[in-house]
Amino acid sequence: MIKKFEKLPADDLDKIADIWLKSNLSAHHFIDASYWLDNYAYVKEAFLTADIYLYYYENEIVGFLGIVDHYIAGIFLLEEFQSLGIGTQLLKKVQSEYTKLGLHVYEKNSHAVQFYLKNEFIIQKKALDINTNEIELFMEWTA
Repeated sequence: MIKKFEKLPADDLDKIADIWLKSNLSAHHFIDASYWLDNYAYVKEAFLTADIYLYYYENEIVGFLGIVDHYIAGIFLLEEFQSLGIGTQLLKKVQSEYTKLGLHVYEKNSHAVQFYLKNEFIIQKKALDINTNEIELFMEWTA
């Protein structure tokens, strides 16, 4: 089940911040863990101004999609719930509510790049992320 929150309940904030951290550490093995740890507090604060789509399984949060305006900050799932179609459900929900979406994804995160290409996103730009020294792709989807 998916629920949208424009203002995330405080008790869910720690849970999704932990999912964010675990998901990034797992998906971005090519980036030093200190980058994610150093950004943890900042991202947790940013969740307060984003629209968050929470995915529940048996009344527990197992993943979420964060969006600000038309920009998808990311789709994050607990590892045991990946590749089960949950990310697709979250993305389709957002696509049903917006006519245009954009996002950044690391080029080396080939699983995510393929996921977004499969869901009709188009690579618009490739650039170096100076914070990680990794190539990042800007991708867009239009209804």
